[in-house]
Amino acid sequence: MLGPGEMRFGWKGRPATMTAMPELSNPPGLHETPGYHHVTTTDATRLVFLAGQCPLDAQGNLTGPGDLKAQVGQVVSNIEIALASAGAAPADVVRTVIYVVSAEQPDLAEVWTMLRGSSIASALDSASTLLGVAQLGFRGQLVEIDVTAALPG
Repeated sequence: MLGPGEMRFGWKGRPATMTAMPELSNPPGLHETPGYHHVTTTDATRLVFLAGQCPLDAQGNLTGPGDLKAQVGQVVSNIEIALASAGAAPADVVRTVIYVVSAEQPDLAEVWTMLRGSSIASALDSASTLLGVAQLGFRGQLVEIDVTAALPG
C-alpha cells in the first residue's frame, strides 16, 4: 500500500494511474532485436489509430520527392502532430508499421536509424515492423508509417 502523496510509477516513469502501461518483452526463443520488442501488451481502454503518415506538408505537398531524409523528417513531424491531437505522445505508441519504397536492406536500415535518432524514437520501442515495398500512394513518396497508440479511458 502506498503512503500519502506516494505514486506508483509505471511504463516510462509515468504515474501508474495516468497510463495504459504497455508491457514490452522479448520472449526466450526469439531473436534479439535492434531496439523494438517482439511483444507489446496493454490494458488500455482507449486506442488511437493514425492513418498511414505520409511525407506531405500541411498544404498537401510532397516533401522532398526522392529524398529519403527529408521525407522521414516530414513523417516524424506529422506523427507528432497527429499523436498530440489525440492527447498521445510517442511513448504511448504500442505498434508501428514502417513502409519504405526499396528492395535494398541498406535503405531500410537507414530509415530505421533515422527514426531511432528522431523525436519519435520511443514509439519504436514497442512492436514494430519495417517493410520494403514497390510503391506507395504518391508519386515520389518513399516512406509511410502506420501508428497505433494506447491511452487510459
